Amino acid sequence: MKIMIVFDLDGTLTESKLAIDREMVKLLEDLLAVKMVAITGGGSYTQFKKQLLNNLEPGQELGNLFLFPTNGAVFYRFKDGKWKREYQHLVRWKDRRQIKAAFKKTFKEIGYKNPKKVYGPIIDDRGSQITFSALGQKAPIKERNEWNEKSDRRPEIIKVLNKYLPQFEVRSAGVTSIDVMGKGIDKYYAIEKMMKMFKLNQEEMVFVGDALEKGENDYAAIKSGVEIVKVSGPEETKKIIRSWL
Repeated sequence: MKIMIVFDLDGTLTESKLAIDREMVKLLEDLLAVKMVAITGGGSYTQFKKQLLNNLEPGQELGNLFLFPTNGAVFYRFKDGKWKREYQHLVRWKDRRQIKAAFKKTFKEIGYKNPKKVYGPIIDDRGSQITFSALGQKAPIKERNEWNEKSDRRPEIIKVLNKYLPQFEVRSAGVTSIDVMGKGIDKYYAIEKMMKMFKLNQEEMVFVGDALEKGENDYAAIKSGVEIVKVSGPEETKKIIRSWL
């Protein structure tokens, strides 16, 4: 009998960076009628709007939906008919500049070169985190999956970045991305914030995510002590929601 269901976004409710589909919208609508639902992920609030909010149907119980973009560094809730930001932990401008410089030094050190064809910015400054996307922020899912299978050098990049950025969290995300954020900002942090704000204990929450191996961006949720449900993607998530309903 959980009170709050916490979902990762990319790879759990949607394919990486794609919009939520109509079937998942309906399932979330039914779930919101009976449970509090929180959604967290590495994307910015703008990305959450594109993938999630712009595709929700009118009449959903939005008062039961809570958004924690950039791994909980930002929190939005629906109040008085609109989405309002409750808090935001920005990375300082000089630190964001340092992070961007560290990526350049890392690429040079390991001899990494960006693909010839990219789709949008490689480095995205989201204010509360910096995100590297190997093929750009708008790359099609087919190309991203192919890069992940054949050309993924993120473990090597992360290892060197940690040398230059020991005071930051550096995590693999999605299929082509690396997120860099303030120390301690991760899925564990997001869940801890939820528990404090909504006065919930570990037994009253469950986290659903796809990237729960060590070094992946959902792994930190495990140390929160809440029940963890690992999924292989949105289709498995749908089956789980149906079983709960």
